[in-house]
This record gives sequence, structure tokens and C-alpha cells, in this order.
Amino acid sequence: MTNPIHPIAISVVIPVYNEEDSLPHLVEQLLAAMRQIDESFELVLVNDGSTDRSGEVLSQLSSEVPELVCVLLRKNYGQTAAMAAGFDLSRGEIIVSLDGDLQNDPADIPLLISRLRDGFDLVSGWRYQRQDAAIRRKLPSRIANRLIGLVTGVRLHDYGCSLKAYRREVLADMRLYGELHRFLPVLANIEGARIAEVKVNHRARQYGNSKYGIDRTFRVLMDLLTVWFMNRFLTRPMYVFGFGGIVAIFGSLLVSAYLLMVKWLGEDIGTRPLLTFALVLGMAGVQLFCFGLLGELQIRTYHESQGRPIYRIRATLRGGRRDP
Repeated sequence: MTNPIHPIAISVVIPVYNEEDSLPHLVEQLLAAMRQIDESFELVLVNDGSTDRSGEVLSQLSSEVPELVCVLLRKNYGQTAAMAAGFDLSRGEIIVSLDGDLQNDPADIPLLISRLRDGFDLVSGWRYQRQDAAIRRKLPSRIANRLIGLVTGVRLHDYGCSLKAYRREVLADMRLYGELHRFLPVLANIEGARIAEVKVNHRARQYGNSKYGIDRTFRVLMDLLTVWFMNRFLTRPMYVFGFGGIVAIFGSLLVSAYLLMVKWLGEDIGTRPLLTFALVLGMAGVQLFCFGLLGELQIRTYHESQGRPIYRIRATLRGGRRDP
């Protein structure tokens, strides 16, 4: 994330895909909510290759609203990429994200910002009265939230809520790809962020159609495995690959010792499946151990090439004073 030359207080980042009817109402509600805060702000709306008139509507609105920053992507890259583009081009010290379909209520933005300033680094919205189909949307979402919390250890009621507030320095340490936008609290937790959750309003969709399908569920599951690995073994891949390799090698040695004992007793072991199993297990163990070594080298290259430390400092105090 680029460091702005002239930062402002708050940036609101919204990915947009085929929301031409929602956009005028969205901008109007955002302006009403943000002007109540009485701080400098900008609205960064990212058109993610819409096939309707969303781009034209945004272009027109940007000429009428000085606080509006209109970003037009060349094609449809997906919600994560659109949010990443908005984060990179934003200038606010505090960044708020939400969807562009009017289901998130812009009036909740001051609540999230107030909670963020209580000492948190990320505040996530919780759609506790969600206005979506019970079977098709709410039930899979509840299962996914429980699963993500169980796997990652970061327990939130609503990972799928796009209405979130972040401190800029937290987002600056993260790189987004795939469907990782819904795992931002987990990625922030990896960076040592303090996370809170607040109840927010949720409204039924008024315009357009939902962009979510069953295929998205499978992509989320794949990204969950990625995030789990990053959360547990980002700086120590040898712990998972090396441990698996040692277990496999030890198992191979045990089976081989048993076969040697059988051979010593005069029985034939050449046609026994256990012999093949011991060889395959030993080779797999050596390969896993080598994967662990390669992973360690890759991680070191990654951190050293980017000058990226393996720690994050929240503050430094010298003589009771906080360093700038």
C-alpha cells in the first residue's frame, strides 16, 4: 500500500460491480453519514469491470462530488482485487470498506470509527439481523463463520460482512489475492492487530442481483487452507513439512525393522506389500523433509528481499515517551 503524501482522516473504499441503480443512492447516503463526523474524508469507489452503466454513472458522480475518487479497472478482477486497488489508492489514516449494493448501512460508519479509536486496529461489522435468504445464504454463512473461527482461532460472528474499519498501518502489512478479503481479520491477527466486532444494520437488496454463487464457497475453502497455513507456519514451514517427514521416515524404519526380523526368521519378504509400503513411506518422508528445507529458504528469501521483518512493533517508549 502506497504512503500518501497528503493524508486525510478517513477513506471509504467500495468495490462496485454492476450496481448502476444503487450508486446515486449509495453516494448520497455516504455523504450524509461522513459529513456528520466533521473530518476530512474521501469516497473511493472501484468499478470492477462492470458490464452495465456503473462506470458511466461513477464518472458523472465524480464530476459532481469533490470527495469522490472513481477508479475504473480494465476488466473484472474480483472483489479482493478491487478492494486492494481501493486500499492502495486511498489516502486516509483510517480506511472503511463496505459493499456497493446498499445492504450495508453507511450510517454505521461513525460507530465503527468510534470503536476503532478505542484502541483497536480493525473493527468488523456483525449483521446480527441479516436480511438474506435463510437456507441459501444465512445457513452456509453461519457454518463458514464457525469453521473459519475453529481453524484460525480468530472467532467472529460474521466474516462475510464487508463493513469494516482499519488503521492504515495494518493494511500496509498485508497483500490480498484470491478471496482473501473475507479473511482480513485473520491476516490482521497474524500481524498482531487488536480486533473488535460491533453489531451493524443490514438491509435487503433493493437493486440488481446478488453476485454470490456456490462456486464461491469452494474458493473460500481453498483460501481458508492457505490462511490456516499462513497463520500457523508462515515463518516456520519446517514445522509442518519437517514433522511430517520425520514421522514418515520413523514409520518406514519401524516397518523395515519388522521385515528384517521376519527375514531373519527365515521367511520370504520379497513379495510382501509391507516392503513396498516401507520404501514408499521412506521416500515420502525424505521428500517432505526436503520440502520443509526449501520452504525455510523461500521464507528467508521472501523476508530478506522485501526488507520485511518477522515482527511488528505497536509502539516504542523511551523514558515514558512514545517515539514518533
